[in-house]
Amino acid sequence: MTSITPQRSRTPSGAAYWETGRGEPLVLIHGVGLRLEAWLPQIAALRQSHRVIALDMPGHGESAPIAPGAALPAFVAWLGRVLDEIGLDRINLAGHSMGALISGGAAATFGDRIARVALVNGVYRRDADARAAVLARARLIAAEGVDVDGPLQRWFGDDPAAAEARRQTRGWLAGVDPAAYATAYGAFAAGDAVYADAWPRVACPALFLTGREDPNSTPAMAEAMAAAAPRGAAVIIPGHRHMVTLTAPDIVNAVLADWLKR
Repeated sequence: MTSITPQRSRTPSGAAYWETGRGEPLVLIHGVGLRLEAWLPQIAALRQSHRVIALDMPGHGESAPIAPGAALPAFVAWLGRVLDEIGLDRINLAGHSMGALISGGAAATFGDRIARVALVNGVYRRDADARAAVLARARLIAAEGVDVDGPLQRWFGDDPAAAEARRQTRGWLAGVDPAAYATAYGAFAAGDAVYADAWPRVACPALFLTGREDPNSTPAMAEAMAAAAPRGAAVIIPGHRHMVTLTAPDIVNAVLADWLKR
């Protein structure tokens, strides 16, 4: 992990963000249970060419929470409000996992503000078994609180090369607010089809990147979204799972840099 220390600012509504670099704006949104530091390898590389604004999701990191039980459209509306508060009219937007769902929703609902969109380890139209499993996890989280070990196993497996990324991610999961985690996970669990029909109407360059071994944000999902979007492209990284931003940073950085030139 890079040793950069983010210096957060806050919007009037309580969203925490870190801004660094110069150039076209690039907004980054992390996944459930994480915080903006999950993008540090990308921030370190892309701030050389872009004005990078990394956000803490509601109730994560240092951001104020969203209403309990909020669904995915409320998170998308939250993003639109944050862009207004920061004064960002048109952006490049990249999201990881839950952040990918928010990014897809933004492209669907205020696409005129999105110059390019990238979904990293994004989910799309889960099959019946996957949907049942993720909804069951959402119910368990709501009843019992944050599960740390389950996500770590799904996201990293037993790869010894991912030990440092796993350690860092464990710390974020262990420190997240349980109520905010439950709300975000509930929105994530129910959100895979909310904006799924919109991709044929998203005209900007759209990138869909995932790890070949990701069991939940699968290569087939990335390829299906890329096929549906007029300017879609799928990139699959062999040998990696859900946290490619940390486990394959050089590859992810190069792919994002190429996407930002499209």
